[in-house]
Amino acid sequence: MSSYQTENVIRKIIREIGQECASKGQTVSETLVAFMVKAVVLDPKNDFNVDRILTKPDVQNLIQLCVARLLDTTNPSLDTIKMQVYFYMNYAKRAEFLSEQHRILEGRLAPLVREITDSRPRVKEEMESVYRGIVSYVLLRSGLGSPTDIEVVREVAAALQSVFPQTEMAAFTSLSKKNKEQQLKTLTKLVTGIRLFNKDRGKGGSSIDDLPAILNEAIPSATRALDEALSTCHALAPCYTALLESMSEDRHKHVQLSSLKLKEALFNVRQYEAFLCVLMSEVITSAREVEMTNKQFAATMEQLKNTVQNKVSVGTTEVFPLFIALSNLWTSFQDEILLLSLLTNMASNLQQFLKIQSELFPEEVLTSLLEGVTVKSDEERIRETMETRVNVSDFKNREWLFPETTTNFDQLLIQFHGFCAHAIGEKGLILPGNPAIGILKHKDRYYTFSSKEAAYAFAQDPDKSIQLNTEKAKQHAELIQLLELHHQLEYLAPCGAQVRDGDEYLMKPITKRDSSTQTDTHILPPTIVTSYEWNEWELRRKAIKLANLRRKLTRAMQTDLSHMRRESCTQVYLPKDAGTQTKRESSSNVPRPRVFLEGLRGGSSPTTHMVQVDLTRAVDET
Repeated sequence: MSSYQTENVIRKIIREIGQECASKGQTVSETLVAFMVKAVVLDPKNDFNVDRILTKPDVQNLIQLCVARLLDTTNPSLDTIKMQVYFYMNYAKRAEFLSEQHRILEGRLAPLVREITDSRPRVKEEMESVYRGIVSYVLLRSGLGSPTDIEVVREVAAALQSVFPQTEMAAFTSLSKKNKEQQLKTLTKLVTGIRLFNKDRGKGGSSIDDLPAILNEAIPSATRALDEALSTCHALAPCYTALLESMSEDRHKHVQLSSLKLKEALFNVRQYEAFLCVLMSEVITSAREVEMTNKQFAATMEQLKNTVQNKVSVGTTEVFPLFIALSNLWTSFQDEILLLSLLTNMASNLQQFLKIQSELFPEEVLTSLLEGVTVKSDEERIRETMETRVNVSDFKNREWLFPETTTNFDQLLIQFHGFCAHAIGEKGLILPGNPAIGILKHKDRYYTFSSKEAAYAFAQDPDKSIQLNTEKAKQHAELIQLLELHHQLEYLAPCGAQVRDGDEYLMKPITKRDSSTQTDTHILPPTIVTSYEWNEWELRRKAIKLANLRRKLTRAMQTDLSHMRRESCTQVYLPKDAGTQTKRESSSNVPRPRVFLEGLRGGSSPTTHMVQVDLTRAVDET
């Protein structure tokens, strides 16, 4: 079955669940429904198997179970899942959020930019119209004031006139579209810097908000609100933990508390605490960025004052970079305002997901349940185990990490969100892990524990304990997000559904992985003949080069038909002079032989008589 048909089946199931909930007065998002389908299928009590075929009655049963859980307003688990869906649908990392905000701003200004860059003004009125469009663009992009305020528009026009007079419109219109867009951004920064400088000197900028002052008040306020919410979590989580521990120790308590949804309430509070910590970390980062930006802004403004002083005119090469720097720093302030607004809104909206838990366990009920029960905070539990440590010699095949032996000890990525890896599966508790006891490295993953005994029990068979934690997450789907078990349960998620014979649904896992493929450039052996030449003149050149020319001489000839047709030249290697010198010089001289023959021409007698005369001198006479 194709993936397109599979997606249609999944959408059909989700749509039916959403319609069923809507008919009963509860509106749910498709994301929440999809997460609930996953939770129901993973729960062993429901006896769903992703590897077998689900008939139509089975799918109807799945729909009814999902609807029942989505409409159960007495279970904190539903609030926890809603909280997780809300957070992951709205939260984005700092860089991603700011990039998205800038993209949205670009999209809103795109029609105006297109109108400016595509215009081809020819007469004065058209030039003025385009110039007014540039003023509007600069004002809207900078975000400093309302475009409906006449004073603000005049102030922007005056600042723009000082750096980009209307006489330069002809040069602007001759630029390419890309260069026009770049110049618009540069003009915006220059005008923004000029307005900020004038505001600092008290010569305008009344409509510009004092963002540094606003941030200096908003950040401490957001921090206090998050601290208060975290204090509530730090008070509630130990109470639920103590009650769950008392159930395992006292049978009477177990009978009394077993009907209460204490575990679900604990998971709800722990998830709320985890999200608050993420938001607090972002606020702290924002505070640091604001502090650094404040210093840079003050230093740049002071440098600009020293550069301008009371001069009538200043070189653009000196002040323009400072104006642009002021604009960039102010943009950073604006980004921090947007980011802080997101964080405070999310922190406020997360509180609604504690409703069921707070209704089940109001303060007076929780106080009565805690009578005779010792409550230990997370800090107290960690302090009690600070002096205990795993003895490495007790384990031969286990790798333990400690602060003094690991350089990046604080940067290690701890599994299960830093909670005790043993207590989750064995007791169903979420206890804070203490890295000082020792961090166990198992299959390139790191685990912490709440006590030495828990560490020893986990180390005996880590795979079994991890499997127990996974089974616990199947029973309580909210633990998948809280304990970050996506990598272990990804293959079990009902990501796909297939139909067979029209009446049966087959839900099968679709594994996802990164893959790459590489194709050889030449699969077959190369058949290229490197010595082949198609050029006739190249063949002639090689023939001349390889020819064995006699005496290395160049010969040429012309005829009446061939002259003025082609130039030809040949290069030969000239003879070279060589000499050899030895260490010893010697010579010898011998007499030259002088032998004469007489009578070879004959004479009067018929017989020739030849006489040989040797006149060679003796050797000693030479």
